[in-house]
Amino acid sequence: MAQIFSPKMNRFLVNLLIGSGIAVLLVVLFFWYYGSPKYTDVGYRPAQPVKFSHKLHAGDLGMDCRYCHSQIEQAQFANIPPTQTCMNCHQVVGVDNPNVDPVRESWNTGKPIEWVRVHMLPDYAYFNHAAHLRAGVGCIECHGNVRQMDLIEQKQPLSMAWCLDCHRSPDTRLRPLAELTNMEWTPPADHAEWVARFKTEQKINPPEDCSACHR
Repeated sequence: MAQIFSPKMNRFLVNLLIGSGIAVLLVVLFFWYYGSPKYTDVGYRPAQPVKFSHKLHAGDLGMDCRYCHSQIEQAQFANIPPTQTCMNCHQVVGVDNPNVDPVRESWNTGKPIEWVRVHMLPDYAYFNHAAHLRAGVGCIECHGNVRQMDLIEQKQPLSMAWCLDCHRSPDTRLRPLAELTNMEWTPPADHAEWVARFKTEQKINPPEDCSACHR
């Protein structure tokens, strides 16, 4: 009886299986990288309704983060400053600056400025901003050096893996509470010894179980 398929078909099937495996692997790698927060979220820099420069205010003028974001050490969420905070200065500063016009309009009409949030976490992830500051995590660890940014952008992926990396090895990210907003702070030579004492005194033991962030 004559063969239906030639011997070349054996090699074809092997090559087909190998090619299919490589194709599946490439698809997985494609979505693993291009679908990850490192690619989709890092660098997110939306336009804001006011041309507000963190480089000018926090950098050149040296304003502390907590003047505008006044609740970051007490609240679960970092607050966006109300128009009143802006007008504390801009009633007498920059009165002829057109970039401040939306702020003055908000002040006169009572309509809040619709700032666009840059750093966002999914609803199923619990995060307490104040708890991290009390544990000695500086602003720069999550937000980058905002004193060098004219327009705020996301510098870290804020993914579960990224959070867990910090919870598992937090030592290099901890600093004295007096230095939380200092973007130029560098750890001294005895930083490891200080961290060991600080973690013991503050009872810092970052959880790694699911219930810590998913409640």
